[in-house]
Amino acid sequence: MKDIIFDPSTKFDFKCADYVPFKDRELCEKLRLMSGTELEKREAWHHPEFNIKVMMNPHPVLIATLFERIKEASDNNRKITLILGNPEPDTYIPLAQLINYFKVDCKNVHIFAMDEWADQDGNIAPETYQAGFAHSMLKYFVYQIDPKLRMPLENVHYPTTENISYYSKLITEIGEGGADICSSSPGWTGHMAFIDPVPEFFPKATGDAGIEEWLNMEARLVKLHPLTVAQNSLHGVFGQSGYIQAVPPCAATIGPVDVKNARERIEVHALMTNGTFSSWQRMTSRLVLHGPVTPEVPSSMLQLMKTQVLVSDELAAPFECWEKVGY
Repeated sequence: MKDIIFDPSTKFDFKCADYVPFKDRELCEKLRLMSGTELEKREAWHHPEFNIKVMMNPHPVLIATLFERIKEASDNNRKITLILGNPEPDTYIPLAQLINYFKVDCKNVHIFAMDEWADQDGNIAPETYQAGFAHSMLKYFVYQIDPKLRMPLENVHYPTTENISYYSKLITEIGEGGADICSSSPGWTGHMAFIDPVPEFFPKATGDAGIEEWLNMEARLVKLHPLTVAQNSLHGVFGQSGYIQAVPPCAATIGPVDVKNARERIEVHALMTNGTFSSWQRMTSRLVLHGPVTPEVPSSMLQLMKTQVLVSDELAAPFECWEKVGY
């Protein structure tokens, strides 16, 4: 038997698993090697106000941006409509504390949760469900605000079994054309809210007509992508332990049209695994920012819109095969 030569290593070609939404590995390899400086560069097709900023910690900027918009609206006695991601106690609690400290009246603030869990039959989880998104928004934001400053509860909106069929119309109506700001962070599939790469959000048309059809889709119930179920099993509300059996199989979500109609968007790419270098979001971020605009990577829609994307230094780091790391 000949000695085995390990260096240089050899390539091993294969096709991606069927459930992988975006399969262009050649492009992924190019994106994988991008540095933080390169991530900030613009593509020819980017919206003129699609901006990417790499920084040490994006969360204070997100909190400050949301607070600034709420305070400005309050100072001018103007209604403001926000679409918020969940669960975000690390964002909500400091934001509520700023509102309380500076005594900002939130009577004109309307907030919309962008999504909520549902069971296999399409029944949407109630706000009392501990892992629920409405639960998080109410407990860690709304009820953290001083009662004298708090927005009326009728200004707090979230998907329910009763309203999901007209949830997009509700956002448009209350926001007078759309939300003032939509805050988000991409999932493992590149999803925005639970706009997953699943049949419920695949357009019938192709090419530019297909993108236009997709961008005009409204809120709906969806069966979640398997990677979305796996990703959420690593989040705090499900014990950060891969307990996939605890994650509901379906969800209610805003539609691409609600993202498109927003007057401003802010997206944060900074999710790490328990403070380590590991992150399922590192490859996703590159596809969202510099891959093609496609329903296969739903948050890529932001490339066509006025958006501020904040990326952490750690997430922006190039990556490769670290064979000694193991699991």
